[in-house]
Amino acid sequence: MRVMVLVKATEDSERGLLPTAEAMAEMGRFNDALSAAGILIDADGLKPSSHGKRIAFAGTDRTVIDGPFPATRELVAGFWLWEVADIAEAVAWVKRCPNPMPGPSEIEIRPVYTMADFQ
Repeated sequence: MRVMVLVKATEDSERGLLPTAEAMAEMGRFNDALSAAGILIDADGLKPSSHGKRIAFAGTDRTVIDGPFPATRELVAGFWLWEVADIAEAVAWVKRCPNPMPGPSEIEIRPVYTMADFQ
């Protein structure tokens, strides 16, 4: 099963606070372990929402909204795309993950739809 693993934003990540060299090295080791296990498909960090845009849809109308966006805890600061046997395996891997932020943080796991889900 394919899952998107979402690192939720924090006030620090929205301020553009970059991880320390030590934190980057620790996360690099975790990503290497994911890769060695054949789980990692893709991963990246996202710039703060102040660099982003949202497009609101209403019928045929489109409205561009400039960042930053409110509700920091609902924003995404980074992601992984993994191929795992099941959601329990994804949870086990996230539990091994170093804290992606300098303070308290959350990681969300969401299964990705497959074509079989639509049949």
